[in-house]
Amino acid sequence: MDLGLRGRAAVVTGGTSGIGLAVSRALLAEGCDVAICGRGEDRLAAAARGLGDEFGADRVLAQRCDVTREADMRVFADAVGAWRPALDILVNNAGEGRMTNFANTTDEQWRAELELKFFSQIYPIRGFKPLLDKSDAASILAVNSLLALQPEPYMVCTSAARAGVQSLAKSLATEFAPKIRVNSVVLGLIDSGQWQRRFEARADKAQTRAQWMAELAAGKHIPMGRLGEPEEVARAIVFLVSPAASFVTGSTLEISGGVSRHI
Repeated sequence: MDLGLRGRAAVVTGGTSGIGLAVSRALLAEGCDVAICGRGEDRLAAAARGLGDEFGADRVLAQRCDVTREADMRVFADAVGAWRPALDILVNNAGEGRMTNFANTTDEQWRAELELKFFSQIYPIRGFKPLLDKSDAASILAVNSLLALQPEPYMVCTSAARAGVQSLAKSLATEFAPKIRVNSVVLGLIDSGQWQRRFEARADKAQTRAQWMAELAAGKHIPMGRLGEPEEVARAIVFLVSPAASFVTGSTLEISGGVSRHI
């Protein structure tokens, strides 16, 4: 199937590692030019170099940007506008989880989590909407967590913030139609950087990574018996943002290995 992505332009926030990097690579493979951003200079440079070596440096734009800072986002949007005349795809993929429950979440943690989850969506959308309006097939994709629909008690503030992001995406799908499609994915456990850090902090240092991951999947009751791979998420996202999904907006695709309990 031709997804209709050749020659189009995309922005992937948090595109320097994990899911964001996998999405960037998949879009480039389909013929998109891709702009990525991240907060860490070294990681950003490494990602840009790797993608440029694989697909051509002229097809990759990389800029340091904190997506929760509106001034940073304006500078990034201006750079993308100077690089390409229009933007077809915005993938908002920033933010990790905070492991706290209601009793031990401070006011500062609540504010930080809500600000991260909301403004990592709001500022990029606000900054790039003028460029998206110039496209004949514009699409926004919010990378979210299954916690938005199936909260966990030990991630109370993250779950609440994630639910708010789902509501925002649904609202914008109506407000921006028919010019810009807005969809989301909600993810289960995906083998990315945060799980590597948790593995490194494991109590039993004799446990191999494969053993630790298998035990984690069993404990989380994942029917597929494993964690997802970033590339599996990327393939689903690439379809949703592509012109091939031209009548899909306001939708939520679960990518969780079957772990959800809701209908």
